[in-house]
Amino acid sequence: MQDLPASLALAFERQRAALAAAPAPDWATRADRLQRLQRLLADAEPALIAAIDADFGGRPAIETELAEVWPSLEAIKGALRHGRGWMAPRKAGVAKWFIPARAEVRPQPLGVVGIIVPWNYPLYLTIGPLAAALAAGNRVMVKVSELTPAYAALIEQLVTQAFSADELCIVTGGADVAAQFASLPFDHLLFTGSTAVGRKVMAAAAANLTPVTLELGGKSPAIVTPGYPLAHAAQRIVAAKLLNAGQTCIAPDYVLLPRDQLQPFIEAARAVARSGYPAGLADTHFCSIINARHQQRLVADLDEAAARGTVIEPLFEGAQRDDARHRIAPMLLIDPPADCGVMRDEVFGPLLPLVPYDRVEDAMAFVNARPHPLALYWFDRDAKRTEGALRTLPAGGVTVNDTLLHIAQESLPFGGVGASGMGHYHGQWGFDTFSKLLPVVYQARTNAMSLFLPPYTAAMRQMLALMKRF
Repeated sequence: MQDLPASLALAFERQRAALAAAPAPDWATRADRLQRLQRLLADAEPALIAAIDADFGGRPAIETELAEVWPSLEAIKGALRHGRGWMAPRKAGVAKWFIPARAEVRPQPLGVVGIIVPWNYPLYLTIGPLAAALAAGNRVMVKVSELTPAYAALIEQLVTQAFSADELCIVTGGADVAAQFASLPFDHLLFTGSTAVGRKVMAAAAANLTPVTLELGGKSPAIVTPGYPLAHAAQRIVAAKLLNAGQTCIAPDYVLLPRDQLQPFIEAARAVARSGYPAGLADTHFCSIINARHQQRLVADLDEAAARGTVIEPLFEGAQRDDARHRIAPMLLIDPPADCGVMRDEVFGPLLPLVPYDRVEDAMAFVNARPHPLALYWFDRDAKRTEGALRTLPAGGVTVNDTLLHIAQESLPFGGVGASGMGHYHGQWGFDTFSKLLPVVYQARTNAMSLFLPPYTAAMRQMLALMKRF
């Protein structure tokens, strides 16, 4: 660690020393840390919402409450409710040949955990994994994004007031600090962000053999099957796409739908968007793009698609762009070329490609021919066809006949597959991710193991032959 900044190396060594002094905190200690985190969030909620609003240049308070504050509190409350049970030894069976020995699995803290937080949901993607890591008894370092400076400064202040630096510390700074952070020899590192940066994080962690959980993104499809009520599908898809102005890792990235349903879907989507945001681009419930650079990226993608003959269908009336406030109105892109930006890369904004298909099998083949998505949204009333889709379509998580809901279930693992990530967390899944599940066998006082020690006898060979048969 000689090449790291002194402050970063010191923060890590401080936590490592505290771990050595108290490697296995009891439930009372863990619960106290979770309760302090809960109080921090409850007391500072208005300030946190205001900071995130400032960072976005316009983020509706209700969206932050719904998509960040509430699920953060749920994660903490779930850990407090169940954590004592999660950390208890878990009974396990032994093979019949080893009876009367007994076995168990004992969750142990991994040690010092690192969490790298993106800018799109800075609060929830801090608190969610943090609650699991603290419940598992770890010390934690959190690197927050430089693209949310107001939030970063506030959460650093709040954590410094509520926690000692050897329990939990916040690290701020730019991409160079993030790269240095990822190179620390953590006992586990969780990163949420783009696939491109995820590769760099994994490479940095590999130098220390640090295990990683990567929550990435990719092209998450919504598939509308023939006969499904278009009004309902459009409502749920558009609502999910426009939450946080599409800056959501599990937002629908494109829609596959029957060719003859293109125009009805466009009309239904436009009705949903105008009903939900009657003031259009100026609506106070519509979120800004995080900064000018990302605004320009989206405009460039839109211009490229239009230049290549893609029909653009605006969903708002009135102005379609506000560069000063880095806002772009939602638009549908009708069957854009497969190699253009909006179909090649994760959109991460309010642009939604519509891809028509002639047979459901064609739609499924389209998804299967591409990197595995973080989320899949399947709209269908046919139970048999839905079951077939769930068996054959790869995805990190699925919501059937709705969108986004799987991420809100603390009872389900959340994570990607392939290019959309590896590993998972939420609820007990997160607790287990941040724990070493230690297998333990207790040998019985009376046992037959002496039969299998050298010198090997004829009786032992007979017993082995019996064991191989049964």
